[in-house]
Amino acid sequence: MPRSSTHVLRRPLVVATSNPGKLREFGALLKDLPFDLYGLGELHITPPEESGSSFLDNALLKARHAAAAAASAGLTDAAALADDSGLEVEALDGAPGIYSARYAGSGADESANNAKLMLALAGMRPEQRRARYRCALVFTRSPLDTAPLIAEGVWEGLILDAPRGSAGFGYDPYFFLPDLGLTAAELDATAKNRLSHRGIALRALRDQLEARQ
Repeated sequence: MPRSSTHVLRRPLVVATSNPGKLREFGALLKDLPFDLYGLGELHITPPEESGSSFLDNALLKARHAAAAAASAGLTDAAALADDSGLEVEALDGAPGIYSARYAGSGADESANNAKLMLALAGMRPEQRRARYRCALVFTRSPLDTAPLIAEGVWEGLILDAPRGSAGFGYDPYFFLPDLGLTAAELDATAKNRLSHRGIALRALRDQLEARQ
């Protein structure tokens, strides 16, 4: 996709999240593309129930819902971008997985989710704490788009038994990157966007967008 915004028509893009951390990451990763980003909160769009059985199912559901709601709100030419992502811990058979944001129950906050994870992993050795962040990303050009763009990314790490770092969100303070000796919450935004599951997926999506031009 052309990098210059001088002669490129900008288009509304609804990012299907109410999470301010995710919205900041997407804003940074998409800043040179011809889109004007809107979060769900700005358009007063209520997120749909995440009833899918996989990250991709939920990302598709959220993207289509956002595109339809944006059209109803008057943004008839809006595209939509949705991700579903979460933490998979091998020793927990992939949990919390698609339930990462509500691991400790509906409406649970990050502290409660992390506390439940620590309890589930109590007493396990470092080699038993292998985990990965996984992201499925969907871009739809309209509510009726029958060929949405799909990209995925995976970020491997280990889960610590105590938090480190104050950046990031979710499970980031516990997600340790052995090659760097840092947690995801100790990375600056530029490094995280380069390395993360979401950054990997979004670069793959950008390649697909550019190939369509």
